[in-house]
Amino acid sequence: MRNKTGIIAFTVVLALISIYYLSFTFVARNHKQNAEAYATDASGKVDFSKKQRYIDSLWREEVYLGHTLQEVMERELGLGLDLQGGMHVVLEVSATDIVRGLAGGNARSTQFQQALKKAEEAQKSSQSSFVNLFVDAYKEVAPNTRLASVFSNSANRGKINSNSSDAEVIRLLKDEVEGSIDRAFKIIQARVDKFGVTNPNLQRLPGTNRILVELPGVDNPERVRRLLSGAAKLEFCEVYTINEVAPAIDQLGVYLSREEAATKLSAPTTPQTTTDTAASSATSSLEAQLAQKSDSVQADTSALAAQTAALTNLFVPLPQGLGVYLKDTARAGEILRRLEVRSMFPGDLVFMWDRKGMDATNGQQILPLYFIKKPNGQAPLEGDVIVDATNDYDDRGRPEVTMRMNGEGARKWRTLTANNVGRPVAIILDNLVYTAPTVNGEIPNGNSSISGSFTVDETRDMANVLKAGKLPAPTNIVEEAVVGSTLGSEAVTAGLLSSMIGLLIVVAFMVTYYSRAGWVADIALFVNLFFLMGIMASLGAVLTLSGIAGIVLTIGMSVDANVLIYEGIKAEMEAGKPFSQAVGDGFKNALSAIIDSNVTTLLTGIILFIFGTGLVLGFATTLIIGLLTSLFTAIFITRLILEAQIKRGKTYTFYTQLTKNWFKDTNFDFVTQRRKFYLVSSVIIVIGIGSFIFKGFGLGIDFKGGRSYVVRFEKTVNTDEVRVAATEALGTTPEVKTYGGFDQVKITTAYLIDETSPDADRQAEAKIMEAVSKVQGNQGTIVRTDKVGPTIAYDTMISAIWAVLLAVAVNFGYIFIRFRRLAFSYGAVAALVNDVFILLAIFSLFNGWLPFSLDVDQAFIGSILTIMGYSMNDTVVIFDRIREYLNDGKAKTENIPTIINNALNSTLSRTAVTGTTTIMVLIVLFIFGGEVLRGFTFSMLIGVIVGTYSSLFIAAPLVVDALQREKKKEVLAAPVSVEPVATAKKSKTAKA
Repeated sequence: MRNKTGIIAFTVVLALISIYYLSFTFVARNHKQNAEAYATDASGKVDFSKKQRYIDSLWREEVYLGHTLQEVMERELGLGLDLQGGMHVVLEVSATDIVRGLAGGNARSTQFQQALKKAEEAQKSSQSSFVNLFVDAYKEVAPNTRLASVFSNSANRGKINSNSSDAEVIRLLKDEVEGSIDRAFKIIQARVDKFGVTNPNLQRLPGTNRILVELPGVDNPERVRRLLSGAAKLEFCEVYTINEVAPAIDQLGVYLSREEAATKLSAPTTPQTTTDTAASSATSSLEAQLAQKSDSVQADTSALAAQTAALTNLFVPLPQGLGVYLKDTARAGEILRRLEVRSMFPGDLVFMWDRKGMDATNGQQILPLYFIKKPNGQAPLEGDVIVDATNDYDDRGRPEVTMRMNGEGARKWRTLTANNVGRPVAIILDNLVYTAPTVNGEIPNGNSSISGSFTVDETRDMANVLKAGKLPAPTNIVEEAVVGSTLGSEAVTAGLLSSMIGLLIVVAFMVTYYSRAGWVADIALFVNLFFLMGIMASLGAVLTLSGIAGIVLTIGMSVDANVLIYEGIKAEMEAGKPFSQAVGDGFKNALSAIIDSNVTTLLTGIILFIFGTGLVLGFATTLIIGLLTSLFTAIFITRLILEAQIKRGKTYTFYTQLTKNWFKDTNFDFVTQRRKFYLVSSVIIVIGIGSFIFKGFGLGIDFKGGRSYVVRFEKTVNTDEVRVAATEALGTTPEVKTYGGFDQVKITTAYLIDETSPDADRQAEAKIMEAVSKVQGNQGTIVRTDKVGPTIAYDTMISAIWAVLLAVAVNFGYIFIRFRRLAFSYGAVAALVNDVFILLAIFSLFNGWLPFSLDVDQAFIGSILTIMGYSMNDTVVIFDRIREYLNDGKAKTENIPTIINNALNSTLSRTAVTGTTTIMVLIVLFIFGGEVLRGFTFSMLIGVIVGTYSSLFIAAPLVVDALQREKKKEVLAAPVSVEPVATAKKSKTAKA
């Protein structure tokens, strides 16, 4: 072997690098174990706050090779959310609000609003930018209107003017949207940095207005939602008192009483009486207030009673205004947004809810409603004047936020407080009233505080977002996954168990099949895994459950290069060559097939990496790294070991007594019966197409959008019982399936999926818990939640389709470049299409029949792409041998079917060994890998079987047909030589 010294030096360097980076993982794990031991009491219960304090005490201290604990933990091989629990969020910066803000006052026009609505609707099923969709919609709504007339205003002065072209305005809109996303990313990053999570992951998703945030170990999703999606829009506003809006409240009572009367006339029902104490006391209180209000109140007692009853059926009087029972807030909000109701109140009045509800005497929650004064729609003082904010405690020991304003802010705050002595001033954050204290006197120095019934975490987060600054536009959570720590620890166990069992099976199989040479392959396999983990650690990669699946599959597939080499050495030794020469020639002859087969799989892995997210991305990362390390170890490490043995005068036989004659002199006829196999595949595909049309697929939420909840019960649970309870709670019928055991179900629903506020997430989860609580005598707990909005679901589905098409095109091109004949490309692509359609047919036909999920989702697409890579790997090895046989001298004396049949038989041992090892590890992964990976592993398992079948019975036979057609065309196109007439007649006679 050439450059042996260089290869040994490179191996040593790679090993040292791997040891260095993996050492950080061991050190970090050790400190975490020490922290947990410190925080564990005698009963075995862990105090997580105490554990965090232990880690914080060492956070900035040097603990290893001059590195602080923070730097050590940042360099460790981190665990993904599915292995340690945590929260995955994709935020979408609202381009709608950015465009609306750029339009200024013109945003109120009917045409502008119509265009925005059309663009928002179109975005659900389009991958075009929002700006392009809005421009197209506006041109449709106002065909003869120039964009400059909408966006030329004081806010955009210096960028565009009234004479600017549409192209210039579009460029401005796109630049502003892009700049807003960048600013939003930096603000979100600043908030997360102060959140106190170890190794958070933030990244902008290229080509979109989305931001990915992963927070391992968090156990309070609601807090995270507030932190990430809150715009941090801080306002200080005056408040209308109840007496100042009393006439409007009177009119509202009249309006509601008339509406109730009209409803009773149209659909007579038994009047509903309110019996709870809170409502009764509220009525009498409101009657007393109404009696002292405006002279315009009607004197008629019955009308007053009806008006009062109509009000108190919905609103509850509170000292600062009105309140609404939490269950009625949606109806109250809809009524207050009506134009006829808005006209009753002052033009500068804005309705705003309190940030949290208060308990009523009947056990229900009341949400206070404030009447906020906003002249011209603007607050007199906003949060941009805040220069610092900290969480602190007030004089009564309650958590609060203290703020310091700049000079301009201090001046405006002094004026605002001086003008409102004895009156309330509301402090509003993201359109929710956090507090509305009564001003006791002028505040001259610009220092203020926000206090109330806050927790320490709430004040810390509030100070954090105020210091980080206001987001340029609201951010909506369009995708979310919350994994409980219990589920994460179970995933770690499942991953480790499946990896160890898979590794042991492959090690044992290689020794059983190749005897002592199998140990050499096993050593290369262990070195491969060591390098794989070291490179992942050095790249800062995160180990996920799907990544473990990629490692397990790498274990199965990494022996493929060794099998090709060993089978080549065996053939050379059977030809009579000495061991040393057979090793050299075996490596040399196998190199072409090894490179070709691994490049096709690598190309597919790269496509997975580019288009994949979540489970698919973790799988692709380990698959790509594993392919590269397995190539290196098989080609170089294995050869170094064998040559070292040659120097010591040792030889290997590459078989055991059991396997000595396996696949020897095989002569299966793969080609003659090829049309029967074409027919079998065609029948399965036709049945599958019928199933596609009449039954369809079970789509995962990442393709159709929705929310899913994994709920674990104490005992076995009936899915029908859960479905009925969830239908009553949600108002629609969700999908309920057993998930990973008869005590666990997965509930999937589209409930409130178009709502992007954190309140919608909270309401949806509350509805699920309401349904779960109805399962009598069987307590349930949500251990995982997932949410995918309709826009991102469409983008994911389109990306998946493009990924599959791109994989087909790339593999077609690579095969053509390497083999220089279209026959090979046609055969390879036909085999891929066969694999994909058969797998789709199985997933459609058996969906709902098997006791695990057969949803078509991004993980399924990832498995299809991997199967395509595996099938191409298998096919290319066969094609390489076919090319070798076609270029051999026998090609002139044997027909094409015989040549290809011989090539197939000569590679049969490699196909069988690689297929067997891969199938064995996939069976292990299917059994022990956990429910999250079960559908993914099942598709891989079926795909490997179908891929092996298609390589032997579809791809190669199709090459036979294509080459025979090419040969026939060459014969027909060959020039006819002109001969003498006599000779021509003789030929004609002979032919006859």
